[in-house]
Amino acid sequence: MVSRALVAMDGSEMAEEALRYALNVHPDADITAITVVGEPSPMMGGATAIATAADPQSKAEEIAEPVLQRAKEIADEHDSEIDTDIGYGHPARTIINRAENFDAVIIGGRGGVVADRLVVGNVADRVFKRSPAPVTVVR
Repeated sequence: MVSRALVAMDGSEMAEEALRYALNVHPDADITAITVVGEPSPMMGGATAIATAADPQSKAEEIAEPVLQRAKEIADEHDSEIDTDIGYGHPARTIINRAENFDAVIIGGRGGVVADRLVVGNVADRVFKRSPAPVTVVR
């Protein structure tokens, strides 16, 4: 039985489907939606914006806010409450490190923009192969 589930959110439709899956399949679980900011990108935009901000923490929260707000809206549609979390750095590494505190990780099969997938690699595949908790990949 899954009592704590971590759902990776990146603003993509697949991530939203992963959250819907978690809410439907694990209705009694404590669900945490995590989004990771400051990851490497072709132009280092997100990481640079955070690093050069007068208040890096506030900038990271500003970048993450739309994704986590959408996660809360999806939870509301399911009459559920979720926790939210912000990770920093490389998405796969961050999710894998947080996974040890959960019974399951749920992640969309693909997410983000094509350029990020080409540079960063397939986050879902890395999480699936290295997570200490069972992983469900939603397509």
